[in-house]
Amino acid sequence: MSESQNKRGELLLQKAEINKRKRRLHRKRKMLDWGVFTAYLFPSLAGVLLFFFLPLLMLLKTSFQKSSTNTDFVGFDNYARVLTNKAFKDASINTLKFAVVAVPLAIVLALLVALLLNSGMPGKSIFRSILLNPMMVPVASIVLIWQVFFSYNGVVNGWLASLFHIDKIDWLKSSYAQVVILVMFIWKNLGYNMVLFLAALNNIPAEVIESAKMDGAGPVKRFFSIKMHYLSSTIFFVGIMSLINSFKIFREVYLLTGDYPFDTLYMLQHYMNNAFRHLDYSKLSSGAIIMCIVMIIIVGFLFFAEAKFGGDIEE
Repeated sequence: MSESQNKRGELLLQKAEINKRKRRLHRKRKMLDWGVFTAYLFPSLAGVLLFFFLPLLMLLKTSFQKSSTNTDFVGFDNYARVLTNKAFKDASINTLKFAVVAVPLAIVLALLVALLLNSGMPGKSIFRSILLNPMMVPVASIVLIWQVFFSYNGVVNGWLASLFHIDKIDWLKSSYAQVVILVMFIWKNLGYNMVLFLAALNNIPAEVIESAKMDGAGPVKRFFSIKMHYLSSTIFFVGIMSLINSFKIFREVYLLTGDYPFDTLYMLQHYMNNAFRHLDYSKLSSGAIIMCIVMIIIVGFLFFAEAKFGGDIEE
């Protein structure tokens, strides 16, 4: 009896020793994996800290100073000065109006085109290539094309005068100015967004669609009940990219109209650019921080919406 107990005790000791070795090997493997992970991540992390977070901290510090050369603490005076500035308010309203119209249009039109191409229409490869061409056109060429079409003596005014006997319009200095830029934005970004939606549509499981058909679900029901759920992450990504690109439209507007364009085309980037040229760094820093906070709120809302409506989809 005692001999069997001794054997059992020895077996338990051996198992404990084996488990201890396994835990030690597991810890070593985790440390090795963590070391490899850190080695790969460190260059990118160092770059982000050095070129993004450090300048952001410096920007935040400058926003509470009297000026870049006078480090006297002025509290939120710079922020109050920016928020009560008419140019900043006008630029914010124009940028918001443009984004509110441009981003949904960029999503909806690209999705409609992707659904059309995914339906098996003839010549879809040619049509897809035509829509992707604007991605290869440099910004300077795009600006030149829009000047040719929408200047006072441009092609559009020539067509309107000859076909409908309508007086010439200075498109970029009229109430239609933001519509002209909106058309440019859609034309430039439609192809890229379309490719993303095409990829997402092709990744929807065919057996799910077939099951819905067998259950009697029509095309509209299948689209809103099945496809929209699988497309939610792509819609979210396209929305983020379109929002970013709607802010970057400043380049084209600046090249078309200069520092001080027509009222409806005066964007936040114009305000920032003009403040930089006047060396008003404290006001510039405060405006940049306000823009950053607004963007974080918008992107956070989009993340929340994507998690709510797309979280039930199995990866």
